[in-house]
Amino acid sequence: MSIIISHKDILMKSIAIVGKPNVGKSSLFNRLIKQQLAITSAISGTTRDVKKASFSISGVEVEIIDTGGLEKTQGLFAKVSEHSQKAALEADMILYMVDGSTIPQDDDIAYFRTLQKHKKPLMLVINKVDNDKIKQRAWDFNAFGTQDMCFISVQHNRGITSLLENIFDTLCLSKEQSVENQLREQFKQGEIDESLEEFLGILQEPQSEVNESICVGIIGRVNVGKSSLLNALVGKERSVVSEVAGTTIDPVDDEMHIEGKSIRFVDTAGIRRAGKIEGIEKFALLRTNTILSQSHIAILVLDVSEPFVELDEKISSLIPKYALGVIIVLNKWDKKYASFEEIKRAFTHRFPFLSFAPVITLSALSGRNIDKLKMEILKVYERFCYRIPTSTLNDVIARAISAHHIPSDHGKLVKIYYATQYDIKPPRIALISNRPKSLHFSYKRYLINILREHFDFTGVPLYLSVKSKQEDKDDKTSKTPKRYQRGDKNTRF
Repeated sequence: MSIIISHKDILMKSIAIVGKPNVGKSSLFNRLIKQQLAITSAISGTTRDVKKASFSISGVEVEIIDTGGLEKTQGLFAKVSEHSQKAALEADMILYMVDGSTIPQDDDIAYFRTLQKHKKPLMLVINKVDNDKIKQRAWDFNAFGTQDMCFISVQHNRGITSLLENIFDTLCLSKEQSVENQLREQFKQGEIDESLEEFLGILQEPQSEVNESICVGIIGRVNVGKSSLLNALVGKERSVVSEVAGTTIDPVDDEMHIEGKSIRFVDTAGIRRAGKIEGIEKFALLRTNTILSQSHIAILVLDVSEPFVELDEKISSLIPKYALGVIIVLNKWDKKYASFEEIKRAFTHRFPFLSFAPVITLSALSGRNIDKLKMEILKVYERFCYRIPTSTLNDVIARAISAHHIPSDHGKLVKIYYATQYDIKPPRIALISNRPKSLHFSYKRYLINILREHFDFTGVPLYLSVKSKQEDKDDKTSKTPKRYQRGDKNTRF
């Protein structure tokens, strides 16, 4: 006998966004519901009333709640703060938002720990992490005493997919999906009243899962064949191609699916020498930088019908700037000016910092090796997202140290206690050491090479930072994780 499920069994989960004024709560609210429902401004305290709206995560409807800023004050804003706290406690999950461009504030920590006492799903959302330099402050936010944290930039749409995935898992929305699927099936079998059709929107196509599109920026100087490459990848004349240098001004994008993965290609404006950039091309260059800041992978297109030039090198410097995965495309291979060996030597000489990148020879016009490029994009993105198991990582590091001992610092012993990968896209690894500043650059390079030897990180930059181990007395009496100090800047290879 089948069990009849009523729509009353489905209660929409609610999520409250709380935090101090001007941290980006309303902006996140608008981003999630995809409309400008909440007014946003740089003026502190713009949001005063609680706002509610619904949106879908992997086809499951949830309610999102925008609240006013939490502040210790009098009068109007004291009431705003009170209403915000009430809304948070009534929700199924709380997103506590902070400004990631500043160091953690004591009052933020106090508010967060107060919310922790209510034993409700609580996630620390660190906003305004607009670039990877800011993201290095991850270690500072351990002061909140939680591992449930997510780094985002609402303005640049960074980390939003990861946030949604975390919400989905925390609220166990997969169970909600299962119930809704059962309801749909019962409706089809005639076991449910017709009124449920409207409730579930059965006649509508189910929404696709929240899967992040792989964003690929195509870069290079003018007339190297970027637009032709985009057209070849998507299989249609998406981008205008002409002999006139600089035809593409505004970024042109298109999306396709490869092996079930959604890939968004963006053809950027060709870059000229600085002295030749004028008028609208200056704006186009800014747009190119914006596109790259939102990309996962860069395809650097080089024209092999003529020798590489200094401008090619300068353009390639945008790749480490935005911490991107990279694929080198040697285009116009049917018109190459030299032999493969000569071109390879020229590439190695010009681009030693891209030695980890895969190199593909192709002809965008003829379609040569286009399919190979598509498969390589999937491989690079998989490596870009790869997380090394902690035990495996520490085993490899330990064996590397055993094979080549860490040089001392003026007779003082330098130790590495353990290693941990604290981020992906790209992979970022921290070494916890007694003397972070004493670990020589060359030894870090050695460790990176060892990691590349054991794990296939072709096309992916690796970032290695060294931190000191700081014992927190409170750790012995609470579950607050240990805090780590910055040792030195990230080393990238």
